Amino acid sequence: MKPRLTGAEDVRWDLTDLYPNVDALRKDLDAAAEGARAFAATFHGKIADLSVGRLRAALDHFEHVQEKAARAATYAYLNWATATQSSERGALLQHVREVCARINQLLLFFDLEWMQVDSARAAQLLARSELGGFRHYLVRERLLRPYTLSEPEEKILQEAAVTGRSAWMRFFTETLGGMRFELRGESLSQQHILAKLYESDRELRHEAALSFTEVLQERTHALTYVFNTLLADKASRDRLRGFPHWIKSRHLANEISDDTAQALIDAVTSRYDLVARYYTLKRKVLGLSELFDYDRYAPAGENDTFYSWVEARDLTLESFSAFHPQLGDIARKFFTYRWIDAPVVAGKQGGAFSHGAVPGAHPYVMVNFTGRARDVQTLAHELGHGVHQYLSRKQGFLQADTPLTTAETASVFGEMLVFQTLLSHESDPKAQLALLISKIDDTMATVFRQIAMNRFEDAIHKARRGEGELSSERFSELWLDTQSAMFQGSVTLGEHYRHWWSYIPHFLHTPGYVYAYAFGELLVLALYARYRAVPDAFPEQYMRLLSAGGSDWPHVLVGRLGINLEDPAFWQQGLQAIEDMITRAQALYAAA
Repeated sequence: MKPRLTGAEDVRWDLTDLYPNVDALRKDLDAAAEGARAFAATFHGKIADLSVGRLRAALDHFEHVQEKAARAATYAYLNWATATQSSERGALLQHVREVCARINQLLLFFDLEWMQVDSARAAQLLARSELGGFRHYLVRERLLRPYTLSEPEEKILQEAAVTGRSAWMRFFTETLGGMRFELRGESLSQQHILAKLYESDRELRHEAALSFTEVLQERTHALTYVFNTLLADKASRDRLRGFPHWIKSRHLANEISDDTAQALIDAVTSRYDLVARYYTLKRKVLGLSELFDYDRYAPAGENDTFYSWVEARDLTLESFSAFHPQLGDIARKFFTYRWIDAPVVAGKQGGAFSHGAVPGAHPYVMVNFTGRARDVQTLAHELGHGVHQYLSRKQGFLQADTPLTTAETASVFGEMLVFQTLLSHESDPKAQLALLISKIDDTMATVFRQIAMNRFEDAIHKARRGEGELSSERFSELWLDTQSAMFQGSVTLGEHYRHWWSYIPHFLHTPGYVYAYAFGELLVLALYARYRAVPDAFPEQYMRLLSAGGSDWPHVLVGRLGINLEDPAFWQQGLQAIEDMITRAQALYAAA
């Protein structure tokens, strides 16, 4: 049986807003390289002595070259992401990455010299209004001073990354993109086979899990080698830079302290009882005597609903517009002007993302839409990112992006808005329970599963550094240990599940990333409670938060909305909201 048509089959993005053709890209990339050479010739060795006016001119030039190179890199990546098996597109991506690496080497001196500026002199410069649009970037860069090497050493690391870390990540992505999974006579992509885990047919879910595992096992040797290589690469770089532990660089990039991150992890792991409580309830809702790993995302009753692309679009726009008209207006642009790539096609990268591109263009969203309720939520999630990125463009290339922690705020908030719309459309308690179960499924995955994956990631980094190269069995052992701790016996993990660490890209592409999902979800639960408390004032405050991009510290930006990220007890607010949802689901189950 072929996958059901969704109406998203022809929803492909239009990359001509970036470049009309590859020749235009190459011309722009050459101009970026020339701009980088001119920048180096003008400012190399002089940053510490620049007047505030000349420093502002240097920053303008620096930002302009960075954006021009990033525009080319964006096109090359997006062009490849929808056809990862294309050798022509892969070659273009590699060429652009190599040229961008050389451009970055020419620009590298600026940050290094700025870090070395005398503290008193730097404070005087930062106090000047002329640097206002760059202030947070400049302050943030100076925090990296203890972990930065000399200019020649930094250049070598950048050069080596092109044929090292970046090449291995591309190999990993192309390997997964090329996988095909046999199920009931069909050959399915990763996205389609994993979508089967959300079907109501239990035997189909079981067969899908086994088929997925079978192909992962066939590639175990290669995937294990990629993991080992990239873990060793990070260990080497961390050692050279003097980072005290494997995740320190991620905390710095996320602009939060070690203590704040640890408080989040401790708070979530201390409430694993909520996981057991929820999956015990879901087992009863599904009428099962035992809940297996492939049952976790099974729909509950009436929520086994198929959504067309048009229905998903309309639900999302309705939800966004009801919160704030501008939120809906910006989201509508993505559909109107073809800023979205939606169908599941052979060779397309799995999962979903929103790429912020560059301030001079606009974001692009990629999803793999199969028509499930989860896909509607995913669309809302990525469009939340997209609107955030669109609004933050005014901060300029160097301050538009947010750290990963607050980058998830708009995406998870977008999901919450769509969920509330779906819930408001239902009056039947059974249908409400089905929707609530679906929402808690996502919350479990976003908060508890991501922190459990953080615990796995912590374990494999430490094991790789302490034990040497790890076997696939050792990876599987650590995976099952950290996953089992979360479920507390409420879910039976089959033998096949021990291999499921090997397909998760975040561990390789962005080490340490996964806790940002839990950070964002718990933050949004607190923000949504704030919205319900002050519904008239909150939407404007929220839009200002998105527009601020990465122009200030996360705790400062959300502090303007009455949220204190530096209070260790803060995370309990979000966890209490999750407990309240579970309690409500239990009451609906009892009533139904």
